Amino acid sequence: SSFHHCLYRGQQSSWAGVVLKRHSFCFCSVEKLATYSPGGDDRYGLVISYECCPGYEKVPGEKGCPAALPLSNIYETLGVVGSATTQLYSDRSNLRPEIEGPGTFTIFAPSNEAWASLSAETLDSLVSNVNIELLNALRYHMVNKRVLTDDLKHGTTLNSMYQNLPIQIHHYPNGIVTVNCARLLKADHHATNGVVHVIDKVISTTTNSIQHIVETEESLETLRAAVAASDLNSLLESEGQYTLLAPTNEAFEKIPREMLNRILGDPEALRDLLNHHILKSAMCAEAIIAGLTMETLEGTTLDVGCSGEELTLNGRPIIANKDILATNGVVHFVNELLIPDSAKTLFELAQESEVSESMNLFRQAGLSSHLTGSERVTLLAPVNEVFKDKRPTVDSNMRNLLLNHIVKDQLSSKYLYHGQKLQTLGDKELRVFVYRNNLCIENACIAAHDKRGRFGTLFSVDKMLTPPTGSVMDVLKADHRFSTLVAAIQSAGLMENLNRPGTFTVFAPTNEAFQAMPQGELNKLMGNAKELASILKFHMADEILVSGAVSALVRLKSMQGDKLEVSMKNHVIHVNKEPVAESDIMATNGVIHAVSSVLQPQASRPQERGDEPADPALEIFKQASALSKVKGKNTPVYSRLLAKMKENSGGF
Repeated sequence: SSFHHCLYRGQQSSWAGVVLKRHSFCFCSVEKLATYSPGGDDRYGLVISYECCPGYEKVPGEKGCPAALPLSNIYETLGVVGSATTQLYSDRSNLRPEIEGPGTFTIFAPSNEAWASLSAETLDSLVSNVNIELLNALRYHMVNKRVLTDDLKHGTTLNSMYQNLPIQIHHYPNGIVTVNCARLLKADHHATNGVVHVIDKVISTTTNSIQHIVETEESLETLRAAVAASDLNSLLESEGQYTLLAPTNEAFEKIPREMLNRILGDPEALRDLLNHHILKSAMCAEAIIAGLTMETLEGTTLDVGCSGEELTLNGRPIIANKDILATNGVVHFVNELLIPDSAKTLFELAQESEVSESMNLFRQAGLSSHLTGSERVTLLAPVNEVFKDKRPTVDSNMRNLLLNHIVKDQLSSKYLYHGQKLQTLGDKELRVFVYRNNLCIENACIAAHDKRGRFGTLFSVDKMLTPPTGSVMDVLKADHRFSTLVAAIQSAGLMENLNRPGTFTVFAPTNEAFQAMPQGELNKLMGNAKELASILKFHMADEILVSGAVSALVRLKSMQGDKLEVSMKNHVIHVNKEPVAESDIMATNGVIHAVSSVLQPQASRPQERGDEPADPALEIFKQASALSKVKGKNTPVYSRLLAKMKENSGGF
């Protein structure tokens, strides 16, 4: 069928409401499809007609074709199985007496359609010399013993009856069997003197290696030079079974000249490129079906799909010529170059990722040299979604921030570990956090699988990274929204703790959070240093939890002892069901999340509220609140970071 590449045995496909199914049993094999036209309109469906398999016939009153006919010799069997042309040519070439006589033979008989598909020139050369060319061609389709499908093992060869030249057999996991890349259509038809298999091509002898095909084919001139430069000649002429997806001269011409010259001038990139076009086993076109993943010699995979009736590789219909058989495998010509990630620069990797906005920022910031040269780096590139509302202005401060998105050394995400420290080109130290559901670098979590290029690796991340600028206390003091909290921490004697090295998560109540508390409750809290310290510790944990670590629900043990319930709803973090006003304010010893309410442990929540006398601690709080009335604006954290950099000549 014309669509067999898009189906597999047992799969069902529907058209106009009728289900078509490939049958694996003999007496109900589908031989013909015809349109069904109720009311004269052929759009409504199909009629499926059934024919008996060769060697069987119907019995009145019985289902299917249960009656087996007596066996006949191979010559007679050829006519029964639908290979009348092979039968005719056997007669003309004087092969008939042999396949009618005694002995045990196997013949791989080309179907009538297979003979008809030969070019007029090839067919004429055969039939004009029936006693030599045609006879030799037919004897190459024969084996001097009985060979059934179970004997056709993958990767084996059979000695033909023409000069014992080999016939290559491939038996693929999906059940497809090929003989010199011709597909077995009808198998195991027994005869008195052997067995007949019907195949879909006329096969020919194979004497050349893959390397010889590359050396002699005009359309592979550029590939020939590339193979010689990468010293792959010996592999392509060695014993074994390979598939070469041979890029034509046209394929090389389609990629930018600068990129091509770079790869051709880099032996390692060139070798990766060519190995990406070589499969580890011989794959005839008949076995390359939609949904298949093929492993290359480079260690990567190619995805096979379907576009209409055309096969696609990595989503593109690029196979131009197929099944050029060699002694050590098979060659398919492709008209596009398959460039692996390992041969690409960071900029080239980004062309196939959702980070184009980031790459424009790096280009505008004058950082292209770090992403196109031979410097070993890892790029943390925010995905385009990060900039959907506003694209940042590229100035000197933004350039410094972008430098901190480029990590020294070429990394792989699968080797990153929790607590690892990474150095950036902006001389900042970034921390790695490994969570159950995510892998994060500071506040930015990896949004897609990393792409490892020739010198650089691309990590697509879910937000703009904000490197830490000081301890938790430094960050709180620098943000006027937290002046009341800072005073409370001082009053409770916790400042030294939050200044030391550590891994803190602080859910930091803003000034407005304290002001929203009932006066009596606030007075009571401020009058009791021990209770104040307990409440503040309930807002802190001794581990770092960034927003990317929160999926449905995370229970975090607070430094007070009770659990905090952190959840994500509509892309907003909630702690104990209270929304977080701003998340992921990074510090060198932790992370801060701003909250608009003071959290209360279950056991500490007051049952009654009333005014109580103020004490000195409350006066401190009032003074702290007064300081925040002018500058308490809630601005994005990286904007505040850039503002702070303008005040600091040292910058990043």
